[in-house]
Amino acid sequence: MITATDLAGVIGIVPTPATPDAERWDAEHTVNLPETERMVRTVIGDGITTLMTTGTFGECATLTAGELQEFVDCVVAAAGDGVPVFAGITTLNTRDTIHRGRALVQAGATGLFVGRPMWLAMDDAAIVRYYRDIAEALPGVPLVVYDNPPAFKGKISAEAYERLADIPEVIAAKHTGGPALERDLVAVAGRLCVLPNAPDWYPVAREHPDLARACWSGAVACAPAAMAALETAVLGRDWDRAEEVSRRVGWAEAPMFAGGGLAEFVNYSIQLGHVRFQHAGLVDIGPCRPPYLEAPAGYVAGSVECGRRWAALQREFG
Repeated sequence: MITATDLAGVIGIVPTPATPDAERWDAEHTVNLPETERMVRTVIGDGITTLMTTGTFGECATLTAGELQEFVDCVVAAAGDGVPVFAGITTLNTRDTIHRGRALVQAGATGLFVGRPMWLAMDDAAIVRYYRDIAEALPGVPLVVYDNPPAFKGKISAEAYERLADIPEVIAAKHTGGPALERDLVAVAGRLCVLPNAPDWYPVAREHPDLARACWSGAVACAPAAMAALETAVLGRDWDRAEEVSRRVGWAEAPMFAGGGLAEFVNYSIQLGHVRFQHAGLVDIGPCRPPYLEAPAGYVAGSVECGRRWAALQREFG
């Protein structure tokens, strides 16, 4: 089993390319499997060596169970034996989440990327029990926690992180940053790998190089070469180069956040993610799936610019 200390570098979260009819309510089998295979091979070829699937941009919320299975099967096959794949399995309840997780592990996923149910807010006790239940159902399967306060109706506290770190299967957490990032990183002291977003990685890694050895990026299907350059600089502790690449990555990411923050962006994150991937041009992302189809024009314009900036970075670092 992969452990927290095994994770290093950029954990790349890939989107789910869609067929041309995917925005229709009566569409079936909406995953563009040939493009999925091409995307995975491209991202790995540019230096990304750990993948996660089906978070927000991967549309865990809009894929059918069958589509999720088809997609993860394709990603695992395209990635090959040397690239760990953490498959996203978030649902509205514990039992469906376990059912999906068991099927995807049997299909070859290395581990699972697990958000908590979104219908009601969950307090610390409920959050810890939820992950303990999944670990009990799937012993020995590495789990990555999805900590996104706007999406999941609350922040995982430092105290809850300490308890989650006691579960052997819980090896990492996708973190959205902010003032809590360093606190949570220090609270688990390496027993659980707290993953900052790529633009936030350099500052916390410079301060805590032995704890912040990995980050996540939802932009590996936009500019994997830039993400690989960031990884090389941070893991090599070339702090001047890491600062330079980090600044460029932050510049590319900035226009996507409508109103300047995560809270506004998260209401349209699936739609805006598709716009960004489309205009980055590396992947033929296709349309969104219902019900998340439209976004305000001003928000869309920011994501268009974001995609264009990522395309510029891919040319710069590729």
